[in-house]
Amino acid sequence: MTTPCKPLNEFSVLDKHLSLHGTRFTCHEGEPFPFSDEQTHNYTIVFQRGIISLSRKYNDILLGFASAPFIVGLSADAIENASDYVLQAESECSGYYLPASETLSILEKEGIWREAFYWLTWQHRMLEKRDMHLVGTSNYNQIRSTLLTMAQWDETLRSRIGVINYIQRRTRVSRSVIAEVLSALRRGSYIQMHKGKLVNVNRLPYDY
Repeated sequence: MTTPCKPLNEFSVLDKHLSLHGTRFTCHEGEPFPFSDEQTHNYTIVFQRGIISLSRKYNDILLGFASAPFIVGLSADAIENASDYVLQAESECSGYYLPASETLSILEKEGIWREAFYWLTWQHRMLEKRDMHLVGTSNYNQIRSTLLTMAQWDETLRSRIGVINYIQRRTRVSRSVIAEVLSALRRGSYIQMHKGKLVNVNRLPYDY
């Protein structure tokens, strides 16, 4: 399954209309998004700059990083639900937020359901791709897929994120197993690391 391209044209249309009604915010690196747990699920949040991490609230599983532009809660008011995720700024972030009920009203008034559908489909595909690689697969395959994901990051992000910590939070594979696999991959020149950070992925064997 190839990684689908982020629908940037559709984002631009949504951003054009939603931003007129949004409240601006800025988050510093390491800060959670500035809403209480009870309030977050009632809002649509649009990140225009920066990188955020998304973690599942009930078990702290790290779903991954998302680079702006990014929208969270586009359909939050369609089905009543508690907030499922914790958002945290992994770099300086900025954007705006607005009540999810207002978002649905804007989608209806401006006739931009198509753009919303494209964005939500892309998000679904990204989660589907993650689950395909991590659910019901071996420890090595989970580590391998996570390394391939990290290899797609820009150099600045890779230089800040510890490989073992990231893989452990994303997969729940034990740190000792992760360290053993990484050591073997380094000895085989499959990956390059420096001070615990990923420098490069040359190629990765399918089996371990």
